[in-house]
Amino acid sequence: MAKQVKIKAEHREGTGRSAVRKLKARGIIPAVIYGAKQKPEPLQISARDINAILSHASGENILVEIEIDGEKGGRAAMLQEIQHSPLGDAIMHVDFHAVSMDEKIEADVPLEALGVATGVKNFGGLLEQSLRSLTIECLPRDLPDRITVDVSNMNIGDTIHVRDIALPEGVVAKVQPDLTAFSVVEPAVEEVPVAAPEAAAAGPEVITEKKAEGEAAAPATTPSKEAAPKEKDSKK
Repeated sequence: MAKQVKIKAEHREGTGRSAVRKLKARGIIPAVIYGAKQKPEPLQISARDINAILSHASGENILVEIEIDGEKGGRAAMLQEIQHSPLGDAIMHVDFHAVSMDEKIEADVPLEALGVATGVKNFGGLLEQSLRSLTIECLPRDLPDRITVDVSNMNIGDTIHVRDIALPEGVVAKVQPDLTAFSVVEPAVEEVPVAAPEAAAAGPEVITEKKAEGEAAAPATTPSKEAAPKEKDSKK
């Protein structure tokens, strides 16, 4: 289950850019808490405390108890959103969503496979995961860090649907029960490319031999007429 951690905060007076820059220069992160039928309230929290929570978080959903300076008792809230600098990992702003420990909440919880499927280990199959997270409903105290599913007994052709997943006590899935979460499929068979049929034989190619370089042209075939004999001039 998600572990509730405590964090200290103070009310924030300044909300402009200049005030925010001064806070960050002191290692303070601007924040806001809203929800639970209350108006948004600007807060400020130590950057060191926020980083400590994130470094020890075991899941995406972080349940906190915010101890605001000057108030008796803490406020339960979910760490809703963290805005980072576009040029680095520095935290720029934090949003908290106030919750009631007696009212159910909805959250997306990571879904993870546990073990190696028999169809994968012994028969070369492939495990396909269709759902990476599961939308659930529960009380804040029952919120799980993640939901694990044992897939070790799955063979080729087996499928686990949402309705087949054993959820922790007090947790209810809020998606279609027939949705496929995991399945083991046969290994992909690489198709051998088939050679394309040879093109239809083209008609015979007529090759004309070139005349040898320097070869004389063939003589004309028309016979030439013989010259008429010249008459002899006889002088008597």
